[in-house]
Amino acid sequence: MPIADLLLPEFDAEVATTRRVLERVPDDRIEWRPHEKSFPMGHLAQLVAMIPGWAVQVLTETEFDIAPREGPTAVYRFYPVEQLLMMFDKNVADARPRLAKITDEELQVIWTLKAAGNAVEVKPRYMMYRTMVLNHLVHHRAQLGFYLRLTDQKVPAMYGPTADDKGPPQK
Repeated sequence: MPIADLLLPEFDAEVATTRRVLERVPDDRIEWRPHEKSFPMGHLAQLVAMIPGWAVQVLTETEFDIAPREGPTAVYRFYPVEQLLMMFDKNVADARPRLAKITDEELQVIWTLKAAGNAVEVKPRYMMYRTMVLNHLVHHRAQLGFYLRLTDQKVPAMYGPTADDKGPPQK
């Protein structure tokens, strides 16, 4: 069985869960942050909406410079949740077909994460997809779930019921 056939159901499950979390972000609390060193909720939500799009970069290129010398590539703005959901849906729609067609051989190609032109991580594409995309998405989604809890929003079921959603996850 191709590795992509194993990765697709996990991708689908994680993005469905992530969308439910993003839907709960309140537009009137986007500037809220739990600590001065923390991202505001709106910026964290934007990051979560962007991460599925990173799969396109990881699955089609062999390197990315996260902090190019010319300046930052990511600019955080406060967007209404509806715009974040559209961004998220587009990124998922762009990433999924690339993941579906990638070969096992392409997943073994060496991929380099750079900062200011210097290699920070060098791993097979498969590992970069898992760490920089999927695991990263889950990590920041969990942070966003914590933000929701701290601002008295209903936290959706992720890997099981929450105090707010006692039943099985919604599809």
